[in-house]
Amino acid sequence: MDDEQPQTGSSGSLSIVRAVAVLILFVVAVAVLVSVGTRPSVSSTPTTTTPTTTATAAGSTTTTAAAGAAASSTTTTTTAHHTATTKAGHKGSTKDTTTTTTAPHSATTVVVANATTVNGLAAHYSTVIGAGGWTMQTPLDASTSEATSAVYYAPGQQEQAASIATTIGVKPAQVLPISAATPLSSTTGIDVVVVIGSDLAAPASTTTTAA
Repeated sequence: MDDEQPQTGSSGSLSIVRAVAVLILFVVAVAVLVSVGTRPSVSSTPTTTTPTTTATAAGSTTTTAAAGAAASSTTTTTTAHHTATTKAGHKGSTKDTTTTTTAPHSATTVVVANATTVNGLAAHYSTVIGAGGWTMQTPLDASTSEATSAVYYAPGQQEQAASIATTIGVKPAQVLPISAATPLSSTTGIDVVVVIGSDLAAPASTTTTAA
């Protein structure tokens, strides 16, 4: 009867040994995996550096070598020399040139009309105006009496009329174009008509010649 009892002592020892062996194998496997995972990888692909060229405003050129985060930068500066050459006879910008031709005073026909009751005013002012080189016609009497002197001009004669008005003291506002209001019976062939009013009678030096 005693020979049939199970031998439990040797079986328990065998199980412990197996467990220890499995544990050792597991530790070794983990160590191997960790060693393989932390080993640096070696790439056979060469690193290519691409230079980047940047043009600056001052005419210099900057070349930067890009090679990852730790890449070094190389700067090359080129100075541009500008040479200005001026050739003889070179034409610059052209400007419009306006040529003004002034007609001589002798080309303007002037008549003086007396619009007051003072004798000799037309003749007096004809002498004054004629000293400027204008072509004077025979002095006349105006068709009406006028308190204010005026100078009337034919088309294209405004500048000449203004010059004559300045000579005898007529205000610019009284330089007017010849029209039906001009106090003269006829203005045919006349470029400028000077009408002497009462405002110019006092300073004038009168003569005994009528009109």
